[in-house]
This record gives sequence, structure tokens and C-alpha cells, in this order.
Amino acid sequence: MQKRLYNKEPLNKLLVVNKPMHISSNSYLNRIKRKYKNKKAGFSGTLDPFACGCLIVAFGQYTKLFNYLNKTPKRYKAVLWLGTTSYSEDIENIIDIKDEKVLNLRILKNEINKLKGDIEYLPPKYSAKKINGRRAYELVRAGVDIELKKQIMTIYDIKLISYNHPFITFESTVSEGSYIRSLAQILARNLDVVGTLSYLERLNEGELFFENEKDLNPLNYINLLYNKYSGEKEWLYDGKKISIEFLENKNDGKYIILFEDFFSIIEISQNSVSYILNKVKL
Repeated sequence: MQKRLYNKEPLNKLLVVNKPMHISSNSYLNRIKRKYKNKKAGFSGTLDPFACGCLIVAFGQYTKLFNYLNKTPKRYKAVLWLGTTSYSEDIENIIDIKDEKVLNLRILKNEINKLKGDIEYLPPKYSAKKINGRRAYELVRAGVDIELKKQIMTIYDIKLISYNHPFITFESTVSEGSYIRSLAQILARNLDVVGTLSYLERLNEGELFFENEKDLNPLNYINLLYNKYSGEKEWLYDGKKISIEFLENKNDGKYIILFEDFFSIIEISQNSVSYILNKVKL
């Protein structure tokens, strides 16, 4: 008799997993699904296959909460390998390896400090950016010549960890949607060298860290105000339309209404109340 791989019972679960190197985020998610024996799961913030570290995973209804989690800023540890050229700006598509000049440590530190602030950049062609509904890396691998639009990323903090030629190790705290491969290329150009990332680890997303896959209460990470509801609980439980008169805060905006066993996210607009997510079980 074949063993059942997945439970039929619904599971609401939020956790941070530690994705290893050389596996796609989707493939690793499938491992996590099998581990917890539940099919309905998703992740937030794709990590490149060569990258490792913090990956936010949710099961069940919690997959609908990704847009409301405090996931910024994001912090990464990266290693720039000098003298190495790669199509994808990482170690997966290396073209050439050559000797590169030894850098002056004072100049290196100065150039790294200059990167703080807003930076205009081109996302890597080998990226998950979508062009006409397809991922950029899929088009590049199919031989399609693509052009990506320049974007802005914010570098809140960046510091040199070590320089052991030809490897520069640094940590950076950045805004949502930033590409550390692009940041590394900007640093290399400013130093008048060539290089590619040989290591990339996401250390955290906002206040979400890897802590041995412990269960997380999503309410601790959602950036929404609570609103007090004075009406009948059954109205929200059954998904009935509620009146603004039963809400303490009547200002336009999105709010959490919390009960002992579930919560709802509502939106008030022009004195009308609508559900964004209803009856999310705790």
C-alpha cells in the first residue's frame, strides 16, 4: 500500500526556512511541502538557485498574507570574486577567470561607503523579472535578446566584512526588489575591476530571520492597524457585509479585526467596508 505523502487537513503555518545553495526556490518549496505533508504552500521573495538563506514560507490561508508582512529592509551577505566574468553575474555561468589587480584597502572601503543611498541600476538579464509574461532568464536561455529598464534600489547600509584577494566579502541592507548581483557589478566598475558574485546569502527580510523553522504568528509581522468591532462576530464569520457604524476607527484605510480564533483584514473607503481577507484562522 502506497504511503500518503500529503495530509488532507488544512494547515495554517508561517515560517522561515534556510534555502541551501544550488537549488531553485520552487524546488526547495516542494521539499518543504513534503516535510510538512501539505500541498497548499507558497514563498515570498525568490532566491536565485546559487543563493542561500532566508526564505519566507506560508501554508494554507497564510499564503494570502505575503503582501502585508514587514519584509523590508532585506540584509544580504555577499562575496565578490575578482577576475571572474559570468553571463549571469554569479558562479553559474562563468565565462573566464583571470588574475586581477590587488586593491588598496582604504580605496575599497571608501568605494563601498559611497554606495549608500539611492542607486540607478539595470537588473541582471538572468533574473526573474517578467517581460511580456515570461521570466527574463527564460528568454535569455532561449536566445532572445532582451532589454530591461533601469530601476532604483536603496542601500540603507553596506559594510566591508573582509578582503582576502581575490575575494571581497560585504554585507548590505537594501530595499525591496534590489539585486545584489547588480550592486556587486556597480562596485566592481567603480573599482575598475571585473568580478562576479561567488556567494550570496539572505540573512533576513525585515524582522523575519531563520530560527530553525519555528512557527511564527503572522500578526507579529503585519504592518496594519487594529480596529475595534462592536457588532456580532457571526457577521464576519459568515462573511456578511458589515456597517462602518460598528467600527471604532472610521477613517479610510486597511485594518485588522481580531477575534480569539480568527482575524479579518478589512478596508474602509468612503464610509463603506469591504473584506480583503476574511476569517483567517489562528
